[in-house]
Amino acid sequence: MSVSGEQITKLFKVRRTVLQMLRDRGYSVDDSDIKLTRQQFIDKFGENVHLKRDDLQTLCNKGDAPTDQIYVFFPAEQKVGVPMVRNCAKRMKTDNVFNAILVVQKALTAPAKAAIVEINSYFHMEVFEDAELLTNITEHMFVPQHKVLTDQEKKELLEKYRVKETQLPRILVTDPVARYYGMKRGQVVKITRQSVTADTYDTYRYAV
Repeated sequence: MSVSGEQITKLFKVRRTVLQMLRDRGYSVDDSDIKLTRQQFIDKFGENVHLKRDDLQTLCNKGDAPTDQIYVFFPAEQKVGVPMVRNCAKRMKTDNVFNAILVVQKALTAPAKAAIVEINSYFHMEVFEDAELLTNITEHMFVPQHKVLTDQEKKELLEKYRVKETQLPRILVTDPVARYYGMKRGQVVKITRQSVTADTYDTYRYAV
């Protein structure tokens, strides 16, 4: 396979994982878009899509909250710096969208990372590298099912077991699965595992 062919395949896989991630976070994503074949991907975005990553930019909203939107930016630059980060933030501000995912080819420059921290005092911008999205981590055979609880479900859980959230086992927001689901500090995730003695059993973790 040619270099361009490998780049297209890589970008095809990255985009598919991003769409699956958005769906699993509750955003509205067409199933047909997730199931797009590599050839259909090329037909839709062109054979030079790896050179025009910006064309993959996506805006999604949550089905139960249409005003809760998220942008996914695919900067074309090999090394994303401050200007691109600020351009994305400007677009978010203009369109009144407070959440975004930045999919980059390589790690951000140090100044760009600092700009993200500054921007996140107003917005919520996450950063993923292509390499992190080549496969869907939640589809790995050793990764159990995760479900982020709603505020109401969290309240009912704590009342049921008469515990404080800080008494629950913890999961870091930097954990790969927590990042996949976009978990924020204070949220609780239910983890369903297979058991030798029972069909399944649930455990809960508090994001820190």
